[in-house]
Amino acid sequence: MLIVIGALPATGKTTLARLPAAQIGGVHLRVDTIEQAIVRSGLAQHPLGPVGYLVGYAQAEECLHQRLTVIA
Repeated sequence: MLIVIGALPATGKTTLARLPAAQIGGVHLRVDTIEQAIVRSGLAQHPLGPVGYLVGYAQAEECLHQRLTVIA
């Protein structure tokens, strides 16, 4: 199952997603975390454009193939 949460910045999306992900043994994917890792690697700088989302999509797909619930 894929659950997508969307809202404006700083409205509590991460807070909302973490608890159910932990309770059901699901995976919480956060594009900000992905983008921060890419920037820290030195491979790119902000703004990244769609790169973080494309990595997130690939990670979500892999988790879904493993029959894990993904909250993004």
